[in-house]
Amino acid sequence: METFFKLKARGTTVSREIVAGVTTFLAMSYILAVNPGILSASGMAWGSVFTATAISAAIATLVMAFCANLPVALAPGLGLNAFFTYTVVLGMGCSWQFALTAVLLEGILFIILSLVGIREAIIKSIPVTMRKAVAVGIGLFITLIGLANAGIVGSDTGTLIGFENLNLNHSTALVAVIGLIITIVLFILKVPGAILIGIALTTIIGIPFGVTTVGKDWQPFSLPSAPLLFKFDFSNILSLKFFIVFFTFLFTDMFDTIGTLMGVAEQADLKDKKGNIINAKEALLADAVGTVVGACLGTSTVTSFVESTSGVAAGGRTGLSSVVTALLFLLALFLSPLFALVPAAATAPALIFVGYLMMKSITTIRFSDPTEGIPAFITIMTMPFSYSIAKGISWGIIAYVICKLAGKKAKEVPAVTWVLALIFIADIIFEAVK
Repeated sequence: METFFKLKARGTTVSREIVAGVTTFLAMSYILAVNPGILSASGMAWGSVFTATAISAAIATLVMAFCANLPVALAPGLGLNAFFTYTVVLGMGCSWQFALTAVLLEGILFIILSLVGIREAIIKSIPVTMRKAVAVGIGLFITLIGLANAGIVGSDTGTLIGFENLNLNHSTALVAVIGLIITIVLFILKVPGAILIGIALTTIIGIPFGVTTVGKDWQPFSLPSAPLLFKFDFSNILSLKFFIVFFTFLFTDMFDTIGTLMGVAEQADLKDKKGNIINAKEALLADAVGTVVGACLGTSTVTSFVESTSGVAAGGRTGLSSVVTALLFLLALFLSPLFALVPAAATAPALIFVGYLMMKSITTIRFSDPTEGIPAFITIMTMPFSYSIAKGISWGIIAYVICKLAGKKAKEVPAVTWVLALIFIADIIFEAVK
């Protein structure tokens, strides 16, 4: 174990790695409740998605542990699952099988790109400002979904959108607000697993309010439901709509992963002499393998979780902590009734709070430069207001090119960005004339 994971070389111990692995699991295990809740809205079975979430998270995290030896855990990503359900299925009218096919092909392409080293080159060609803006925009989009799911905001308030009155007749929203307060307090107090504990306490609080329903025959343990194996639809993979969906998954997953890896590497000082992430190629491969496995099992894109930084803060420095996290995800397979008990009012605070975590990138965007700030603003603004991550990315890329041209800085626009802008403009024209 010492030889394989290089514990002494990285200044850690077995016990410290175990604590770190448990901490990471506690910090990100809310995804076991949130992901099935979001994907079930697309028509997928809750229990099947729960199984797929746990297994794909475990497999991807084990690949990260044994191939990259990094304290990074993976699971179906927030934002990506929201795009899957609310944009592709409910917004564009596609089937969830269509969306899963896009996830599968994205993962396969990522495996190829990761193996040959092209993925890192593509990442470097996308403007840094756009990467940060996408993260912030997704955070606001997720926050809006959480607020809507809890019934905190609605359109029946006399305005386009507004906050509902919080009273005992609107118990779902009231419980969600209480849960958000609990989560915030726990996080500020630096309690490990603040988000998960917040979900658990909110679920309990929801019982007297009638928000959480516990049946007479309820049992906390059960055998896992069968996953939705190989439910793909290849009939429309040559359509423009499929390309837009495919690329959005590709783009978002790419920067979710690289952003998390950079954050963890910086925090844990897991960089080489040139400042590059240790075993970055292998880490990107773990993300790609997880995505393919997840699609085959029936869940949205698997990506690295920023909550891994909580494990690093607890002392995690090697893949051993990732092994511990993966084993806990497998154990969770037999506890699905506990997670099925969780109402939307309990997961909504997690969605809202993760929105806050994703907002941190906004502080490093150069708004003083209009050729950088305006495209970032358009990207961030478009995602929640259009209720579409895809539109945020496309309008942001177009704005970036226009602003750089107007600012006589066309040379700063990478070739790939020019191509993307032309594709997105063609899509807008196509939608307008069809």
